[in-house]
Amino acid sequence: MIKLAIDIGSFTTKIYMPGCGVVLAEATCVAVEEGEGSDEIKALGDRARALSGKAAQNTRIINPVIEGDITYPDLLAELVSYFLQKIEIPRRKAKNCEVMFILPCGAKEGLKEKYLDVAYECGIGRVYFTQTPFAAVLGHNVTLSETSPVFSLDMGYGITNIAVISLDGIIAGLSVNLGGGNIDVHLMDYMAENFRLKIGALTAERIKNIVGSLLEDDNKRAVADGRDLDSGTPSSAAVNSSQIEGVITLYVDKILEYVTLVMSKLPAEVASAVMHGGVYLSGGLAKLDGMAEYIRKKLGIAVNQSEEPSLCSVIGGGMILSSEQLKADLAELG
Repeated sequence: MIKLAIDIGSFTTKIYMPGCGVVLAEATCVAVEEGEGSDEIKALGDRARALSGKAAQNTRIINPVIEGDITYPDLLAELVSYFLQKIEIPRRKAKNCEVMFILPCGAKEGLKEKYLDVAYECGIGRVYFTQTPFAAVLGHNVTLSETSPVFSLDMGYGITNIAVISLDGIIAGLSVNLGGGNIDVHLMDYMAENFRLKIGALTAERIKNIVGSLLEDDNKRAVADGRDLDSGTPSSAAVNSSQIEGVITLYVDKILEYVTLVMSKLPAEVASAVMHGGVYLSGGLAKLDGMAEYIRKKLGIAVNQSEEPSLCSVIGGGMILSSEQLKADLAELG
């Protein structure tokens, strides 16, 4: 039986194969060409993402997963099949696959049904589900027990998962539609308002990743290319870390408000354990310079961060799938 953990994010899909590691990390994106009779898929994954803002008028760039929910199940099934083929698992082999899908905290049955439909269309043999907080913490190489609560904060592109967990389950937790995508949209508005420069989503994401920082006095710089809103001609502008810091902290602070809300619901003994253990930080947004230190100062507790925070969930999902005991405790058969 081929075992795979699949973490389908709003921005990137990651696949982990026990014994091999992360075998794929590619854009959750589909380019669709609109025709008179029917639409046709033009590109998938990274090739589709590369067309964003550059495609012809009759081509739409679609993210089939938005804020943790599957909005285009048929397109997602095509995308997952494409990813499986890229890791040399064609449809005839997919029936021998045991797949762990990693879902947001508190995922509803309706979302699980959508994932099962996608799995069926891809010919996947057996499906399991686990929730992001469990997978993310295990991706930190933390040993879960029933008596040692752990605080997980996974900050992704379209959704952030906040939960205090133990091997017994979720003690308190929620998922919120806040993440790196909000920052990208705000950066596009910021550049238009302050530099009279219209930039695309790919440029906004690049600027966030290159100069985005929560370190004091950080002054990384990058050049953003786009279109001058006054003249309509191609133009560019230099932007530095301090200029966009406010855009980033606006959404990080909103996320930390929800973190504080979850903490306020904890029983005293659980709160004490969290204070001693700290927060386990993961997700793509956690990669920004100074994020862990900023959260530590805001919350007043230690923050634990892995070397690859964006991969914690998919690695942890693979660990659950590889252990019969963890699978029995933390996973659900689809």
